[in-house]
Amino acid sequence: MSRRIAVVLFNLGGPDRPDAVRPFLYNLFNDPAIIGLPALPRLLLATLVSSKREKEAKGIYARIGGGSPILELTWRQAHALEAALAGADEIRVFVAMRYWHPMSEETAREVAAFAPDRVVLLPLYPQFSTTTTESSLGEWWRVARRVGLTAPSHAICCYPDEPSFVAAHAGLLRRALDSIPGQAARILFSAHGLPEKVVARGDPYPWQVERTAQAVLAALGGGHDAVVCYQSRVGPLTWIGPSTEHEIARAGHDGKAVVLVPIAFVSEHSETLVELDMTYAELARARGVARYVRVPALGEDPTFIAALAGLVRATLTRYEPMSSGGCQRCPAAHRRCALATP
Repeated sequence: MSRRIAVVLFNLGGPDRPDAVRPFLYNLFNDPAIIGLPALPRLLLATLVSSKREKEAKGIYARIGGGSPILELTWRQAHALEAALAGADEIRVFVAMRYWHPMSEETAREVAAFAPDRVVLLPLYPQFSTTTTESSLGEWWRVARRVGLTAPSHAICCYPDEPSFVAAHAGLLRRALDSIPGQAARILFSAHGLPEKVVARGDPYPWQVERTAQAVLAALGGGHDAVVCYQSRVGPLTWIGPSTEHEIARAGHDGKAVVLVPIAFVSEHSETLVELDMTYAELARARGVARYVRVPALGEDPTFIAALAGLVRATLTRYEPMSSGGCQRCPAAHRRCALATP
């Protein structure tokens, strides 16, 4: 019997026009997963920070046309995934963004109107973090109850070393390496950073980023000079390292070309199109890096879409509602993962 299946893709989102920058920033900094203060002081701080950072952020987005392309790119991924899942079941893929439209409540209402038999929640964060996956899924559970969405749901928490996901990264990286034959290159696997205190509380994100990088290197074969590093540091807190800026400078000092892989990003957005393609490319030139090659984000890469489709099919086959203790991926020390081993 044919089933009606809703698949929800989650991402952070981004402002689609200049006047959306400030409310986007407000939504970001008012998230308790980002600023862990009680509601009132967090609201006041979010208002202050979004106001102070608005001009700088508008300048960043102005460099890529005034807004983020992430929604359009995510919808392209959704349509590709829906085509890959076409079959006996009626499967519709939806998009929910955490900090800008369509936000979770808007999407939950659309899913409820679809009246699915099951819902698969698929974050476009391959590596789990409390600041991304847990925040997005937690918001979904809250609004799904509010709109009366009662269909059984299952969340895919992470897929840092899923074989097709790894193969997609390896394929794009191999092409980048082939573009600079005979040149000594250092691969920089760059991921969005986190404050050290978040990781100290048991967030598994850097452990999972390392898993992805190791799996990609194994798929390429041995002998590659590679480093995992972290970008996008903001604020006065101490963040995990090494920083991407430091590793670019070190590569220049060592006479190495840089092949930079956005290992935790599956779509192009300000952190890739501005930070990697402009700011870090300029830094590389200033630090004497002979060649700076940026590997594209996975986007609609067929192998990546196949990875997402495989995750959805596997979830529907072994379907169990999301529950604590259901995942055996993370070491027990990573208690903040919603599905970590108890």
